[in-house]
Amino acid sequence: MHLINPSFSLKNIFLLIVFAFGINANADSNKWNTSEPETEGIDLSVLKDLHQEFKNGNHGYIDSFLVIRNGNIVFEEYYQNNYVNLTKNRKNEQAKIMRNNYGDLAKPRYNYYNPEWHPFYQDTDLHTIQSVSKSVTSALIGIAIKRAEIPDINTKIIDYFPEYKSLFKDPMKQFITIKDLLTMTAGIRWDESSYAYTDPLNDAASMENSHDWIEYILALPMQYKPGDKFVYNSGITILLSYILNKATGMPVDQYAKVHLFEPLGIQNFYWKKTPTGLTDTEGGLYLSSRDFAKIGFLYLMNGAWKENQILTKEWVKSTMSPDTLIQGSSRKYGYQWWLVPYAGGKEKWMYSGSGYGGQYLLVVPEYDLIMVFNGWNIFDTPRPTIEYLSARVLKAVLQ
Repeated sequence: MHLINPSFSLKNIFLLIVFAFGINANADSNKWNTSEPETEGIDLSVLKDLHQEFKNGNHGYIDSFLVIRNGNIVFEEYYQNNYVNLTKNRKNEQAKIMRNNYGDLAKPRYNYYNPEWHPFYQDTDLHTIQSVSKSVTSALIGIAIKRAEIPDINTKIIDYFPEYKSLFKDPMKQFITIKDLLTMTAGIRWDESSYAYTDPLNDAASMENSHDWIEYILALPMQYKPGDKFVYNSGITILLSYILNKATGMPVDQYAKVHLFEPLGIQNFYWKKTPTGLTDTEGGLYLSSRDFAKIGFLYLMNGAWKENQILTKEWVKSTMSPDTLIQGSSRKYGYQWWLVPYAGGKEKWMYSGSGYGGQYLLVVPEYDLIMVFNGWNIFDTPRPTIEYLSARVLKAVLQ
């Protein structure tokens, strides 16, 4: 476990010091530099307008808002929401529903109304990034391929699951590749869009409250031929967790610590585990907002951090190639990343990590721009979309 326990008052004092004196990159090359928005070609008034709307609660429950341009933080704000009060009744109501449906398998860490677990991890500044954990997991697959621990993305997954061989009787399931998992085209029947994540009819919710998540996923029947159709499936990323564990001989959280987080200067994180000890790669990672932004910067810089080429340029290019069509959407899908079009011309794609409750990591290479939004919009106010928030910030970019 890797976590910190600063009070919010100390955190705010630290931020004031940062903005007063800046961050000396020579003192610690893994810390962010700060810069005035106008210096980096950003209209501060546009960002202040959006900040004020967040502060007023116009867009529900936002916890942090960061904008980074040319490698410098140009805007950074945090908001305090009383999640203990907001979840006062819902926490126990949801716990009762979970107990009725799952009995002893119901876990408080997957009660999304439990303020000890959501959105912050137990009084730290580590914020759940939910499904952007999938995007981080994709990076780890790229690292494992670079290190020759996984042959390539066309490798069939069946060989990694000898303990579950009986669940691969369907010939179609035997042809699933790592690429099919990365692109959410494995073809396994799955539904986490018809019901809320707090509803036991949601496959992701049922998986999270089962004992053996791998068994839950692989026991489901095939619905489509592998590679044919995009179906968003959180269980698929858990299969990637198992594959990484088998291929590298390390739990995913430890592998990430050594090969991704430490090179990025990320010292503090928390990552949930499943009942069988598997790292919860579908939504269990917690990071500070500043460290969250580092994942985006890694991709903006084509896999490099400072002098260290953590990901190959080829992996970043393949990850962010919008090859997977999403029925009924203008978005496309890369390797566990969303590709979202934005105004200004055809075939312009924003790299987008998106997580439950409003965890957004947005990268716009054209403008050397990163946006981070953390929040917890699971209550009665609809969360703002990637398209809306990015359009608001892009208006601040001075041409």
